Amino acid sequence: MGAYIIRRLLLMIPTVFGIMAVSFLITQFAPGGPVEQALANLSGQNVSALDRVTGSEGGDFAGQQDQGASSGYRGSQGLAPELVERIERQFGFDKPPLERFFSMLGNYLRFDFGESYYRDISVIDLVLEKMPVSISLGLWMTLIAYGVSIPLGIAKAVRDGSRFDVWSSTLIIIGYAVPGFLVAIVLVVFFAGGSFWQLFPLRGLTSPGWESFPWWRQVLDYFWHLVLPIIAMGLGAFATATLLTKNSFLDEIGKQYVITARAKGLTDNQVLYGHVFRNAMMLIIAGFPGAFIGVFFGGSLLIETIFLLDGLGLLGFEAVVSRDYPVVFATLYIFSLLGLIIGLISDLTYMWVDPRLDFESRDV
Repeated sequence: MGAYIIRRLLLMIPTVFGIMAVSFLITQFAPGGPVEQALANLSGQNVSALDRVTGSEGGDFAGQQDQGASSGYRGSQGLAPELVERIERQFGFDKPPLERFFSMLGNYLRFDFGESYYRDISVIDLVLEKMPVSISLGLWMTLIAYGVSIPLGIAKAVRDGSRFDVWSSTLIIIGYAVPGFLVAIVLVVFFAGGSFWQLFPLRGLTSPGWESFPWWRQVLDYFWHLVLPIIAMGLGAFATATLLTKNSFLDEIGKQYVITARAKGLTDNQVLYGHVFRNAMMLIIAGFPGAFIGVFFGGSLLIETIFLLDGLGLLGFEAVVSRDYPVVFATLYIFSLLGLIIGLISDLTYMWVDPRLDFESRDV
């Protein structure tokens, strides 16, 4: 087991390096980087605008704009070369790309992610500030989805082929086929003051003045804000977990040890929960960490945008749009690292559920 864990941890190093290298390479060719955006904002603006961005005296460059040479950046025509160089230094683009890449990796190994280009805050503080919203969505959605899906999946496996199994499968497949963002829009239109009823709040996870509420009202208010986002996010995960549970139990029910247990006179419940349950739940339990991390990092972007929830998904989207590279690369690094660690935890969970598994014989 120890050798397997060490191999997996060592494998994370080239994996993260490859992810960061490819992402960094793409940004070098993507138009509209932070320097170009700053130049586009400055081009044709007044001296005071130059002063605010560069921190220089406007007179240093105002008289040189007409004779500024064109550089490799769009929007630099007519701006002084010294101004372009100062903006490059401001964003750290005055160094060769290879030097910037390895400098970034060295800082990331120390978990030093620098500061946001456009917000007066360090990247790690910004991520920690947005994380509670994403944790709330991911955690509660995963717990509720599994809490409903596992009993429903067991019931479908026991009643396989019945009317209950057929109509519930139909509803589950329809729910899985409908995109979560479309469900979110429908919920907003009908229940959040869009065109019909104002039954649920639309913005944030708490109401104004939440700090002054009694504790019981704080809890109710918090969950009241979560109702619509959780419904919109949960349909896909709900369907997947339900069908996975059903198929896992069906596979175990058809095995020889179940027939033997029934032949010994055990009741159906004793067979189901005394023998089948542990083996069938191995796959579901082991997939729980991966399901949570998938919702936590990947499934909340559109939901956070529609319901105006200021979480990591919305942060990453805004960082990509504004070319806030420190935030983009830091979140990518954190998400990639956590994703690989969660994958390892999922494998170790298999062993915890079923100690018969031998990881030492695996290559990776």
